[in-house]
Amino acid sequence: MCNSLAPAPYRASPGAEENPGAEENPDARREYPPAPERLPVPVMDNHTHLDFRHGLIEVSVRDAMDSAEAVGVQGAVQVGCDLESSRFTVQAVEADPRLLGAVAIHPNDAPLYAGRGELEAALAEIEELASHPRIRAIGETGLDFFRTHGEGLAHQRHSFRRHIDIAKRLGLTLQIHDRDAHDDVVQVLREEGAPERVVFHCFSGDEELARICNDNGWYMSFAGTMTFKNAGNLRAALAIAEPRRILVETDSPFLTPHPHRGRPNASYMVPYTVRSMAEVTESDLAELCSRLAENTLEAYGSWD
Repeated sequence: MCNSLAPAPYRASPGAEENPGAEENPDARREYPPAPERLPVPVMDNHTHLDFRHGLIEVSVRDAMDSAEAVGVQGAVQVGCDLESSRFTVQAVEADPRLLGAVAIHPNDAPLYAGRGELEAALAEIEELASHPRIRAIGETGLDFFRTHGEGLAHQRHSFRRHIDIAKRLGLTLQIHDRDAHDDVVQVLREEGAPERVVFHCFSGDEELARICNDNGWYMSFAGTMTFKNAGNLRAALAIAEPRRILVETDSPFLTPHPHRGRPNASYMVPYTVRSMAEVTESDLAELCSRLAENTLEAYGSWD
């Protein structure tokens, strides 16, 4: 079940459900989906980008969190990907107590900073930003073999290792971006020694990677991708993941869950993914929500 409309702050025009010509409207796919039914127990969205605009309108941090809270998403982790978004993250966590933050240089941005001779200075600022008490993670960092190739991969690896070092020295969680690089990410973590808490953001592996995460006590964060019809590998991984190692996220404004794939995402959409996770794991919905909330607090600490 869901409401017929997106939350008020996300309504830029009549929704596709109310617009008979929406399929002919080029803006229809940029409209936010309807709000889902409220979860029985509140959870947190452990990965969102509130500074990224993907829909027709721009929504404030407060409005975004108000809309999420209305459907049982009581908090979120705002994630930085470069210096600009990491600075925004610090501002956001200071502005709204429902947010914690993560800061980093994204693996696809690391070669760009390195090419300008600015990577080490950028990493130094990331470490400085990470000293804020409401910044609880270094991320998203990792390896991306889909968008970066050739010489850029060496800069990615160096940046990943430096982020691991920062996370360990500051006692922060490590949020990993892993795209088409499972074996190499695991290898680097083993070579460097993983921080105490590691989260595979937008988990994209299969049962083998899930078993590795189980064995190492690493968290697997599932996004809307696990609801996609062609994502059997993700559902198989979730089915064998240790319950105390699973998290939920949006990666909004990207990766909107089924049945609204392709439209903009937001933290208020978390319940769609949680309900799908309950089906895959054959869990009681309220019990799964409680587990997800507990796991999130263990991964990032208290929101208070």
